[in-house]
Amino acid sequence: MDSNNQELVYVVHLNDNGSPDAHHSYVNLPPPTSPAYSLRLQFEGSSPLCRYGSLWVNIPPASEEFRRDKYREYKLKPDFNKDIHVDIPIAISGAFDYYFTYRQLPELFGPGSGSDTGKETRSETYYLNVRPAITLRGKALPLESLSIFSVVSKFMGDYPKDWNKHLRGIGERGYNVVHFTPLVKRGASNSPYSIYDQLEFEVCFPNGQKDVTEMTAKMEKDYGLLALTDVVWNHVAHNSQLLEDHPEVGYNIKNAPWLEAALELDTALLQYGKDLAKLGLPTEFKSEDDISVVLDKARENVIDKIKLWEFYAIDVERDAAAALKSWESDNFEDAELGNAEEIRGWSMEKKAKFLRQKGVTNANRVLGRYDRKVDPKIAASFLAAMFGRHAESKVDASTVKVELRKLLDAVNLPLFKEFDKDVTTILDQLFGRIKYLRVDDHGPKMGPVSHESPLIETYFTRLSSSDKRDPRLLALANNGWVWNADAMKDNAGPDSRAYLLREVIVWGDCVKLNYGTSRDDNPFLWDYMADYSKLMAKYFVGFRIDNCHSTPIPVAEYLLDEARRVRPNLVVFAELFTGSEQTDYIFAKRLGLTGLIREAMQAWSAGELSRLVHRHGGRPIGSFEADLLSHGDHRESNQILRQLQYTPLNALFMDCTHDNQMPAQKREARDTLPNAALVAMCSSAIGSVMGYDEIYPKHVDLVNETRLYSSAFSDGGVKSRTGEGGIGGIKRLLNELHTSMAVDCYDETHIHHEGQYITVHRVQPHTRKGVLLIAHTAFSGSKDEHGLDPIVLSGTNAKMIGAWKLEIVSSNGDANTNKRFINGLYSKVSNIEGVSIENDGNNTIIRVPAGLVPGSIALLETWLPETNLLKDLSTFITSDAEASFKSLDPVDLNFVLYKCNAEERDISDGSDGVYDIPNFGPLVYAGLQGWWSVLEGVIRNNDVGHPICDNLRNGQWALDFIVRRMHKAASNEGYGRLKELAEWLQGRFDAIRKLPSFLLPRYFAIVVKTAYDAALARGIQLLGVTIEHGKDIIHELAMVSIQQVGFVNSASLYPTKRVPCLAAGLPHFSTDWARCWGRDVFISLRGLLLCTGRFEEAKEHILAFASVLKHGLMPNLLSDGKAPRYNARDAVWFFLQAIQDYTKIVPDGIQVLNEKVRRRFLPYDDTWFSHDDSRAYRETSTVAEIIQEIFQRHASGITFREYNAGPNLDMQMKDEGFQVDIRVDWETGLVFGGNQWNCGTWMDKMGESTKSGNKGHPGTPRDGAAIEISGLLYSTLSWLSTLADQGKFPSKGVEVGSGKSISYAEWAAKIKSNFERCYYIPENPADDGKYDIDSRIVHRRGIYKDLYRSGKPYEDYQFRPNFSVAMTVAPDLFTLEKALRTLELADSVLRGPMGMATLDPKDLNYNPYYVNSEDSINFATSKGRNYHQGPEWLWPTGYFLRALMKFVLMRRDSPQDRTDVFQQLTNRLEECKKALRTSPWRGLTELTNKSGELCADSSPTQAWSASCLIDLYYDASQLRKLE
Repeated sequence: MDSNNQELVYVVHLNDNGSPDAHHSYVNLPPPTSPAYSLRLQFEGSSPLCRYGSLWVNIPPASEEFRRDKYREYKLKPDFNKDIHVDIPIAISGAFDYYFTYRQLPELFGPGSGSDTGKETRSETYYLNVRPAITLRGKALPLESLSIFSVVSKFMGDYPKDWNKHLRGIGERGYNVVHFTPLVKRGASNSPYSIYDQLEFEVCFPNGQKDVTEMTAKMEKDYGLLALTDVVWNHVAHNSQLLEDHPEVGYNIKNAPWLEAALELDTALLQYGKDLAKLGLPTEFKSEDDISVVLDKARENVIDKIKLWEFYAIDVERDAAAALKSWESDNFEDAELGNAEEIRGWSMEKKAKFLRQKGVTNANRVLGRYDRKVDPKIAASFLAAMFGRHAESKVDASTVKVELRKLLDAVNLPLFKEFDKDVTTILDQLFGRIKYLRVDDHGPKMGPVSHESPLIETYFTRLSSSDKRDPRLLALANNGWVWNADAMKDNAGPDSRAYLLREVIVWGDCVKLNYGTSRDDNPFLWDYMADYSKLMAKYFVGFRIDNCHSTPIPVAEYLLDEARRVRPNLVVFAELFTGSEQTDYIFAKRLGLTGLIREAMQAWSAGELSRLVHRHGGRPIGSFEADLLSHGDHRESNQILRQLQYTPLNALFMDCTHDNQMPAQKREARDTLPNAALVAMCSSAIGSVMGYDEIYPKHVDLVNETRLYSSAFSDGGVKSRTGEGGIGGIKRLLNELHTSMAVDCYDETHIHHEGQYITVHRVQPHTRKGVLLIAHTAFSGSKDEHGLDPIVLSGTNAKMIGAWKLEIVSSNGDANTNKRFINGLYSKVSNIEGVSIENDGNNTIIRVPAGLVPGSIALLETWLPETNLLKDLSTFITSDAEASFKSLDPVDLNFVLYKCNAEERDISDGSDGVYDIPNFGPLVYAGLQGWWSVLEGVIRNNDVGHPICDNLRNGQWALDFIVRRMHKAASNEGYGRLKELAEWLQGRFDAIRKLPSFLLPRYFAIVVKTAYDAALARGIQLLGVTIEHGKDIIHELAMVSIQQVGFVNSASLYPTKRVPCLAAGLPHFSTDWARCWGRDVFISLRGLLLCTGRFEEAKEHILAFASVLKHGLMPNLLSDGKAPRYNARDAVWFFLQAIQDYTKIVPDGIQVLNEKVRRRFLPYDDTWFSHDDSRAYRETSTVAEIIQEIFQRHASGITFREYNAGPNLDMQMKDEGFQVDIRVDWETGLVFGGNQWNCGTWMDKMGESTKSGNKGHPGTPRDGAAIEISGLLYSTLSWLSTLADQGKFPSKGVEVGSGKSISYAEWAAKIKSNFERCYYIPENPADDGKYDIDSRIVHRRGIYKDLYRSGKPYEDYQFRPNFSVAMTVAPDLFTLEKALRTLELADSVLRGPMGMATLDPKDLNYNPYYVNSEDSINFATSKGRNYHQGPEWLWPTGYFLRALMKFVLMRRDSPQDRTDVFQQLTNRLEECKKALRTSPWRGLTELTNKSGELCADSSPTQAWSASCLIDLYYDASQLRKLE
């Protein structure tokens, strides 16, 4: 398909709770495009959200207007085996949200279960932002290209003459946006942020809106400028007519009664200030002591005078009278008092605490006087408890009254302490504020207290009184800010005491607006401010939200929604200072903020400035592409999928703002130039302010300044980069570079800080063209003793753009000589010569001259000499990968993707291993998965400083390793098909070898990921349709099949033939005798080989193991068939189950019974001989005959001593352990075996510690009849009985001696009729007589025993997960309700986050931490003897969940019931999924310690751990087919 016709899709993965899987759940999408791109929300089909679920999204279709409360519904259909994705076209920018509705899963067990149950639930709301599309003169501008210039209208002069002059000068300097402080009518203070009338433009526009329309049009057409303005939603001018007409828009005592105490305190403090002289107290503060004198008297003359304590305390007389009256009338309220006798014994303090907690209203708030009250009914209940009911009480009423008053006094005591604490805070705050205003050197030195300069700044604006108005309306809280305030909390709200405690830094010219919590609370104010917002949106392309952190989010959300109706692509910057990154993200998500305002002048050193530039500068040079993280095994050809890339919150990064000091005040004036240049090099929107380029000596006071702007660049234009009057000429160059770099996507940056120098190199990632800035900063008092070391540009050429310095001729300029205009300092920009550029081979070396003094910059253009190399490089290195993999089989892929260190050394005869990254360590695999496991995290975090990147930049050893390894394998037997892939890799790596070293990590990752994706795609394709069409988790599990099956030299299925074989796990069980285990192979065979369609490999393993049948058993350790060891009683039963599975899954699989097998040992003969003996492989049997022999040997009884018994075979085992005895109990049909000195099941840990004395003592001997063996035995008997009846199996039964025989059907019937009698432990002890139970040993009921008649009777009754194997393979042995009860207990008692506890935590032998290296005196745990005594093993989880699914669906089996069960299973698999995706081994570990804790001694990827979960997904897929 032509790329122009492909649909662009941005993919956002959702977690199971519906939240975006992104940093702070922040989704910030690009501007809308034409045709529209789509947003894909992708999540698991088995997520609980899908149960009767719907996704609700308020992103409108292209033809509709956005309404926040209008959602589109996407109904969800659950699918256990596939992911769900919802594609939403994006046609409009803004702030959107989504949520899910669903019905909660019912209880899996018990009365609350059922498909028709479950609480209707709404998820949390999650947010999606779409950035606005910005255009200037019809051309699109990326956000990062904006260069914004702030002006204060009151200093602009006459409109239009002076305004046009300034606007033209701004445009000529290369700015493309002008930010106007509010252009509406100002209040009495004349501050632009103290607004008198939001709906009327200021007086400089005589024609009002008509003038504004003409101005903004002319700005864009003539000067190339867009217009942006402040919106002030948080406050209004204190003299605004709005307040007189609508006092309800502010915080007053009527709508905010919690401010009453603050108002009374404020009034009293004002009066106290007036009375200072009368009281003989200082009115002029010359020292802190003077303040202390005044505040010492404030307690008496203010706090006590207004009786402030009455706002804290309860009124004892009032509340005592009310309580007595309630007691006398038996008017009580249940307060959960408890026992009356106990209450009478309580201390007074405890009684008071109880009553205060249970019975005092408004206890946590300071409202009106005595508004804290004791609830009389609760107090009456208390009296009844202490003295009895009134009518029955024998206590005198006066005594009760006295006791009650004592109690209420005790209730008051902590309230008075609270009051004292608050008073201390009040006085401390007053001291600090007065000290700053009147004493501190850095303060305004306001002079003596007077009428014009009161003692305090009033917190309230007092309106004119009127007889008609409620006096509670006439005092309105002024606006202000609080140090380190919680931006999510209203400082004037009911849960804040900031106004009372005098914590507010108040603005006396502004009244804070009170919106309430919704429009219903104050509809006039919401509508009025909406009209204001729409008016501003009509004329301006964007907003700067003033004091965004003080504006309630619902208010700002509503007002922005209204503004975006007028201008959908509204740009929104915010003044947001919350002190919390998390809170910043909340505001950004909810409001759809385009960027947060940040300022370079806040930096106090070159190092801090470098940090800020680094934060806003863009991605590091050589950055990785986030799309490399997409899954490459299931791409759709008609779509271009883009992974949402992590980006920090966008910024509007200002060199200086209109709120803060100029460089001449904070640093040195000459730092104006380097500071501006550093900001301009950032990959973000940038900004400046009038006066910065002109080198104003100080910040322009927005309130008190009366002069007008002056600028050489407004008067004479921008004619040269050098000259006098400021840096406007250089700013033009910087702004033009900034805009062009953004438009051309120069989004990679390298920042280096050295002394007072900062260098910034910004490049285009594909063309590699760049701009290099060298800035020499000028911080006041900074020592500049170190010159800049030579700059080396690897593989890069450079040429000068120019170098300049800013000199300040005078430190004062003429700022004080002109009463009409604000002038800048006398300054001069001049050229600097002498920057040296030298070519040294492929590198460029740049040296700066001594003349690059503080206040100087140098700019250079950079490029790669072989630019053409990059044009087609990405296309070439990602081409034809699939073709190079098309002929590979799973064993080839095992080599290409995997091979742990032990395997790699094994197949190379010790010459090769995995790659070892310096300062990091060895990879887990030599193949591509080893590389990708490291690169994935590096790419996700864009960690270009990772050791793997350093290694690639320092040399090409990694490339050589991969290519050499592949070529070497391709020349060896068994891997010839790798030749084409080896050539592909060599060609791609050769293409990137010519790149500069700093680019090598990026392009190396592209090549590796391309090959890795192609390998995965080929692997999934080879593993069958069920796998190929499954969801990601199924693909990931299935790839373990390829991971675990491959060639090694030291292990095979045969003594003399090298074939791929299945490892038990990596790396612990990867080579030699430890690789191939009988029980592991056949527990894993169904999931890893049959469910994945690898039928030939499955058959090869069946036949190979069948060939070594001896004693009627399968070997535990195969050892190539040379020295198999027959110490496993269970392996043979898993072998038979695997054959049964083979016949049912493989098409015409029944034919495997007729396959002929050459026998390693003689049939029905226990004689041992070596593999090269003439008798070896002489005899032949069919698989059916092998099966018959197994049953006959068991029926006849098996008894032997292991060949070569003794230390040479097993140095840990006691001699008795080498004896193997197995028999059938023909009363029950069960197979018994083993003894207390061996361990013949999978729980096979032998004690090894001499120190503890456990050597030779098995941790879990499990002799007797193990429950899983009984289940497997029954399963095979039932299967053979059916086959025999169908004529598909040659024998119907076995001989049992004395000429007698028993059919398979009869044998199975014996087991079934005795199974629950032998194994079940009833919940009711009264039922013990029905079962074979020793009631004295039972410690948990309602379960199935783990063993029957073992050597230690208590071990029979242990609760372990082995029953679930029997339930899975032989469900008809179990009564449904008993099985469900056992499963329920196992779910709560044994199931951990990932694995199943191998022993009941209530068991005295429970020890859940496995440490194999421990050699202590602890008999139970030393040398890991507790391997199966509590640690949580993963493979039983698969069997447990399969059993759970089977039995729950036996109870109810509608399609919805199946869906519910699948979702329950999904919930229980969450940690397994996480582990699989985060493990560098890309597998599931063997076991964990308690509660899923890491077990360091566990094999990190174990075959059966993954296999048994594939079994589960396969079973679920088969159930789906039934629908």
